[in-house]
Amino acid sequence: MDSSVITGSTIPEPRDGIEFESHEAAYSFYKDYAKSVGFGTAKLSSRRSRSSKEFIDAKFSCIRYGNKQQSDDAINPRPSPKIGCKASMHVKRRQNGKWYIYSFVKEHNHELLPAQVHFFRSHRNDDPLKNDIRIRRRKNLSSVSKLFGAYQNVDCLEGYMKNQHDKGRSLVLESGDAQVLLDLFMHMQEENPKFFYAVDLNEEHRLRNLFWVDTKGMEDYSNFDDVVCFDTTYFTNKYKIPLVFFIGVNHHIQPTLLGCALIADETVYTFDWLMQTWFMAMGERAPQLMLTDQNNTLKAAIGAVFPQTCHCFCLWHILEKIPRQLEYLSLWHDNFMVKFNKCIFKSWTEEQFEKRWSKLLDKFNLREVEWVRSLYEDRKYWVPAFMRDVSFAGLSTMSRSESLTSSYDKYVHAETSMREFIEQYKKILEDRYEEEAKADFDAWHETAELKSPSPFEKQMSLVYTHEIFKKFQVEVLGAAACHLKKESQDETTTMYTVKDFEDGQNYMVEWNETKSDIYCSCRSFEYKGYLCRHAIVVLQMSGVFSIPPKYVLQRWTNAALSRHPISERLDEVQTKVRRYNDLCRRAIILGEEGSLSQESYNIALCAIREALKQCASLNNSAETSACPNTSGSIEEENQYRNTSKERAPDLQVTGADKATRRAGAANTKESNRSSAVKKGKQVTRSGDVNLGGQEGFHLMGISDLGPTQSHNMMPAQLQNAVPTVFHNIMPTQFQNIASTHLHDTRLPR
Repeated sequence: MDSSVITGSTIPEPRDGIEFESHEAAYSFYKDYAKSVGFGTAKLSSRRSRSSKEFIDAKFSCIRYGNKQQSDDAINPRPSPKIGCKASMHVKRRQNGKWYIYSFVKEHNHELLPAQVHFFRSHRNDDPLKNDIRIRRRKNLSSVSKLFGAYQNVDCLEGYMKNQHDKGRSLVLESGDAQVLLDLFMHMQEENPKFFYAVDLNEEHRLRNLFWVDTKGMEDYSNFDDVVCFDTTYFTNKYKIPLVFFIGVNHHIQPTLLGCALIADETVYTFDWLMQTWFMAMGERAPQLMLTDQNNTLKAAIGAVFPQTCHCFCLWHILEKIPRQLEYLSLWHDNFMVKFNKCIFKSWTEEQFEKRWSKLLDKFNLREVEWVRSLYEDRKYWVPAFMRDVSFAGLSTMSRSESLTSSYDKYVHAETSMREFIEQYKKILEDRYEEEAKADFDAWHETAELKSPSPFEKQMSLVYTHEIFKKFQVEVLGAAACHLKKESQDETTTMYTVKDFEDGQNYMVEWNETKSDIYCSCRSFEYKGYLCRHAIVVLQMSGVFSIPPKYVLQRWTNAALSRHPISERLDEVQTKVRRYNDLCRRAIILGEEGSLSQESYNIALCAIREALKQCASLNNSAETSACPNTSGSIEEENQYRNTSKERAPDLQVTGADKATRRAGAANTKESNRSSAVKKGKQVTRSGDVNLGGQEGFHLMGISDLGPTQSHNMMPAQLQNAVPTVFHNIMPTQFQNIASTHLHDTRLPR
């Protein structure tokens, strides 16, 4: 390919006779030229004088110069980027010490990539601040529709990328692991074409990062996108498989698996690629809040990919590091933890935290400890005093054992192999369906038992799901063991001290009657998503006998899966739940009677179809005439989550036909009626994202090559991977795609 097609370069093209002060200066010139045009460089050869021992000759080339030389009987042939390109620059030294261009070959036999040139290893040490990130992003997006082999857009993230030198790391897999993963993906796609996976290869065509998510995970996220935990525990603890999870929580307080990945390292590039890929798999809907470990590279990547998302650190991640990071304090550990816990969990205001933190540092001489300084710099990411008006939905706890993320520990152990994990992964899916189906079934057939005459308990008994109601019920009953004392009052706010006789602690509660705002220093609402006993006793003593609507999160209610936000009139929700439960019970009776004979089945089916048609017509007419204003919703965040997003269908999982699954059988069957689409698998290089989704897969990236060239670029084997990963996509799938196809990779809206 003639590089003259690339315009806008400010670097002059090499020509015979140009002089340089040294051969290093000549190579620097060739690198700058290559960067402006769009290819990587290498020092091909050099020669010294036999007498003076000084360099007198050097040749620089494109990284694809020459042909791969490999022994035919090599057991594990190493992939090579060489495809016979002739582009090069030959320089020689004059008698006066100057260097000059002796010859220059301009033409390449492959596509040039000016928009993605920063991914080539020869250009990675350049100052990223010299590149305008926004301009490069626009160039990437415009070029992705015409370039195949290309590199997914990853911002340089200023200072962080300076220290993130990717040396072409690849996943360390045992022999056959790649084939096992491929077989899993093929099976999952046969079960449901909307199963999604993406593969990332490094410059040497080795498997570097891998991501996948089943359709149930996509559906769960469409319903519960408020809080997501990105769990890297297994990777950071050096488990045998470098596994990371995206985890959410449903309305039954059950963990949901929103995606899995195998990663090669913890660089900004890897996390950026992973977050962008996950974002695309989830229909390009960013979470409202994301929880992670304290990690600067994660912080940079999430800030770049999800600028509007609230990023926080899991409390247990911070707390478990204290013994390791402050090991020399072991003699004073108990005393230190008392002071530390008081500072972190008893500070009502930010100012109070700042004062106590300063005293803590002085008392234990911690001002020069780097990790402690990092905790303070990141205080807004994890200190409870800074967490007002957020909700972690139970995903941020004091210890991992209390966290929902620990529920996967029974499936994954330090020595779990890839083959073992694949079997465990299938069991995770099986158990997840089983547990949720059972919770739904119980919700239809069981009525919450009231244990007190409290109006709060009665109010929420038909609003909350069974699991949340049981936890809230404990708080209602615990209010009897609380005594409050008014501390201060101004025009808008009243401050109370609440003595909790059960744990012997005092808590501060702030109540604003005008706005119906209530805050407790135990921060139950922020961390668990429902009001605590201390807030309940203040409401009761203030003459308020119902939970303010803003403190009833729709994600915890029986209307959690509704497309419409619940109104401020919670009695309407209670009435709807009663009608819903009654219809479900009657439907079960109808199913039992209607299944006894073909004639009764036909009658029941006809009646159901006619009733469904009439109800849908009635409800659609009511929605059309209704005012579109949704200001009556109880939570602004709930409005965002339920804005007409079409849910992805369930993935059918084969297994034992258990009774408790019947509740979810209809949805499962319906999801598998979707028309079959072409299924495939894809591989990416150096930042490409290859996507498997509802319409098959669309390549984003790899050079616009003909069949012969693409065959030459593809290695015979991935290191630790099987040849079929490439052979099944060669060569007809390497076709150019129009820019309009980019939208096909998104989930339906």
